[in-house]
Amino acid sequence: MVNTEFIEALASKAPTPGGGGASAYVGALASALASMVGNLTVGKKKYADVEERVQAELLELEATRLRLLELIDADAEAFAPLAAAYGLPRGTEEEAAAQRAALQVALVDACEVPLEIMRQCVQVIESCVFLGCHGSVLAVSDAGAGAVLAKAALLAASLNVRINIGSMDDEARAAAYREQMEDLIAAGSALADDVYADVVERLG
Repeated sequence: MVNTEFIEALASKAPTPGGGGASAYVGALASALASMVGNLTVGKKKYADVEERVQAELLELEATRLRLLELIDADAEAFAPLAAAYGLPRGTEEEAAAQRAALQVALVDACEVPLEIMRQCVQVIESCVFLGCHGSVLAVSDAGAGAVLAKAALLAASLNVRINIGSMDDEARAAAYREQMEDLIAAGSALADDVYADVVERLG
C-alpha cells in the first residue's frame, strides 16, 4: 500500500526532490489526514448541523492536496534553472554579469514555489482548526496530527524562501518575499499550536 518511490528519490544523492518537494509532500499528507476526519464526520446524525460545512472543507482539502502534489514537481522545475545559473562560468566580467542575471531570474520561481506551498499549508491548518472543533471526536487526534504536520511543512518550506532571498539583488522583492513568509509562519503556526493544545487538553 505504501508507495516508496518518492521517499527513495528523496533519499538519493539527486538534488531533487529536496526540502521544497518534501514540504509539499508532508503538506499533502496533512491534508489527507484532515480529510479523513471530515469523511468520518459526514453522514453522522450527531454532526448533522455541520454536515454542509464539513462537505465544503472536504472539497477544499482535496483541491489543496492536489495542488500540493503538483508543487512537488513545480519545486523540482524551479530548482533546475537555479542550479544551472549557479553552474554558469564566471571567469570574465561578462560571464559573471550573465551568470548573475540568470541567477536573479531563477531566484524568483525558487521563492514563489515554496511560498505557494506555505499558503496551501496554512489552508490545511485552517481546515484542521474547524475539524478539530467540529469533526468526529473519534478522530480528534488525527485533526491534531494534521495540524502538526502542516505546520512542519510550512516551516520547512520557509527555509527555501530564506535561502533564496539571501541571494537576491532586488532588495524590495526580497523584502516583500520575507514579509509574506513571516506573515504565513505567524498565522499558520499560531493556529496549528492552538489546535495541538486543544487536542492535548481534550485527550488528557
